[in-house]
Amino acid sequence: MCSASFPIDWSRPYNRGLVDVYVNGILPLLLMVTYTITELAREFDITPRAIRFYEDQGLISPRREGTGGRVRIYGARDRTRLKLTLRGKRLGLTLSEIKDLVDMYESPKDSAAQLQRFLTVLAQHRDALEQQREDIEVTLAEIAAHEEKCQRMLAQPPAERKPSATAARARRAA
Repeated sequence: MCSASFPIDWSRPYNRGLVDVYVNGILPLLLMVTYTITELAREFDITPRAIRFYEDQGLISPRREGTGGRVRIYGARDRTRLKLTLRGKRLGLTLSEIKDLVDMYESPKDSAAQLQRFLTVLAQHRDALEQQREDIEVTLAEIAAHEEKCQRMLAQPPAERKPSATAARARRAA
């Protein structure tokens, strides 16, 4: 009889037929799904040129067909790698970091080491973003101070405003 964690009773003939349909019918079709460069470009809203660039960087490796291998055929693996690459780009990772991480997930290595490496990359990226945020806050404070000074100057009557150095030089030159 089947275990409690898996509710299908495989001893019944109609359930064994489900396995046959899956293994001999659906599974091979899922493994054979292919995409053209145009289909992937549309799906991910990127240009075919970007996909070719990712191919040049070794992030994806489509099968080549046709005369001289000019036609690229992308499989499910390529689609997944492209999706992970774009996700990494949105996170702000470099292509080198993305390639390392994507390659790690295809290796038969220990997943704990992979996750630790990913956490390290994310921590480094978080530190860089927090520094950028701090720099942006300082810049915004400087802009606010300049805006406030300009508003105060504009609120003064024109006669009380200090002339700018450029205006003073122009008057002297005239």
